[in-house]
Amino acid sequence: MFKTAMTELFGVRHPIIQSGMQRVATAELVAAVANAGALGFLSALTQPSPTDLKNEIEKTQQLTDQPFGVNLTLLPTQQPVDYEGYARVIAQSGVRVVETAGRSPEALMPLFHAAGIKVIHKCTSVKHALKAEKLGCAAITIDGFEAAGHPGEQDVPSLVLVPRAVDQLSVPVIACGGFADGRGLIAALALGACGIAMGTRFMATEEAPVHPALKQVLIEAGEADTQLILRSFRNTARVYRNDVAVKVAQQEAVAGTQFSNIAAWVSGAKGAEVLASGDLSQGIFWTGISQGLISDAPSVSQLVERIIAQALASQRAIQSKVESDC
Repeated sequence: MFKTAMTELFGVRHPIIQSGMQRVATAELVAAVANAGALGFLSALTQPSPTDLKNEIEKTQQLTDQPFGVNLTLLPTQQPVDYEGYARVIAQSGVRVVETAGRSPEALMPLFHAAGIKVIHKCTSVKHALKAEKLGCAAITIDGFEAAGHPGEQDVPSLVLVPRAVDQLSVPVIACGGFADGRGLIAALALGACGIAMGTRFMATEEAPVHPALKQVLIEAGEADTQLILRSFRNTARVYRNDVAVKVAQQEAVAGTQFSNIAAWVSGAKGAEVLASGDLSQGIFWTGISQGLISDAPSVSQLVERIIAQALASQRAIQSKVESDC
């Protein structure tokens, strides 16, 4: 067992977070993570409306009596999103931790704080992390360049970004990007983080609402099988390298390409089809470099237990090596 600032702050047994993945972080997965002693986050925007989110939170509460949170990602969208409505539902739900990402959560902080909610803001740079700390965020998740989704534009890997954040911030730092096993957990703790956040690794679990064929894709994928897209729009995203992702990157390389030229290929609706059907020809899906460390799709409880056991074994091996070298 590892007792860290993260486990103390959020009342969980293990310093492991399951990130709020769009269309994947639903009640069954999040409850399984919570019951395994880690901290899971529902994806608010997976639910079509604030009322649907309320129902999903209640469903999760029926499946676990352990702490869990809700992710609210604040991004520009083609259709208006009732962010305040989602935030009010969270504030009234009894949930005590929120993970925000994307734009600054400043406008929602008074509501969350009034409800006694601790906010973790996910950042891709130390500059943005410092701003989030000033807003009153209880912790920061720092995303290295290895991460799935939007890893930022500075291309700084976790090995450098995590200790940079730890050195600059006074609140707990959670490491994200490239973490999938116990060796990564020990490495993150050695860098000064108080835990790790994983998305891709939790996709390949029994409880993840992802088509089995897609889980097999993750098992067979290597660390080089991801693709950066949307770089030309300064909204870089890391996805699995399938034919659709390659076409998007090729189109972006054409001078004068507008977002409308690729919008159909990267639409959320198409991504949902991929997750549900396992058909990679339908669109893109988010995945990180850590897919190269995935070799099976165990239950969530088996995965968490394995990570902790491997981390403890790594800790002992390091200590033994240090002692023998002295």
